[in-house]
Amino acid sequence: MRRHYADTRHGQIHFVDEGAGPAVVLLHQTPRSCDEYRDVVPLLSDRFRVIAPDTLGFGSSDVPEPRWSIELFADGVEDLLDALRVDSFGIVGHHTGGVVAVEVAARRPANVRAVVLSGVPYVDRRRRAHVAERPSIDGVPLSDDGSHYAVLFEKRAPFYPVGRPDLRHRLMIDAVRLGERVEEGHEAVNAYRMEERIVRVTAPALVVCGELDEFSRPDVARLVDRLPAAQSEILPGVGVPAVDEDPRLFAQVVGGFLDRHR
Repeated sequence: MRRHYADTRHGQIHFVDEGAGPAVVLLHQTPRSCDEYRDVVPLLSDRFRVIAPDTLGFGSSDVPEPRWSIELFADGVEDLLDALRVDSFGIVGHHTGGVVAVEVAARRPANVRAVVLSGVPYVDRRRRAHVAERPSIDGVPLSDDGSHYAVLFEKRAPFYPVGRPDLRHRLMIDAVRLGERVEEGHEAVNAYRMEERIVRVTAPALVVCGELDEFSRPDVARLVDRLPAAQSEILPGVGVPAVDEDPRLFAQVVGGFLDRHR
């Protein structure tokens, strides 16, 4: 895959740009990078131009000093697309990436052909209040002996399938790069006022979620109800890491929807 950098108002953004055809933007979850889509990109780039950035602050992109927000992440996506002169695109986001996709689609309804929200929570006042009392997902105090790495690895165990340590290993590589800011992406999601922004999304939408994703699956119906032209599909046998847990299934479902909205 070809890797590139582009300038944004918050620093350089790193991205993969592969294939030809209608543009599709893939946005990853916290604390991942575009590596989350490494097995999906080849399955879509045979008929789409696939653009998969590391969200600002993540992966090999620059780390903005101000506190991160969904709006800041969306700034980076907008600036990247402007730099590439892409004015019509489908946008796919997984977990945090899906929340960023909502914001981009709300800002640029005339440019977005289709939206895919994968494993996305519906963030409103009720959820914000609930999450405020929840322990951190990835936040672990640094230790002199490195034991915090093991703690983080185990904290992620409930979200990942048994027998697939390779998936958590890939997450760990991305998480370690974030250092003490590893939780900030989750905090940005929880601060976002989705209920005010999602009503501005006008593009056809597909809401997908892993069958075993107990974190976001309860919100599938709520998202569909709040999008003007939405349908949903549950992905059998996968959980939170649906993208890299079963990339062929993910690409088949998402690619089929994008094919219908080229």
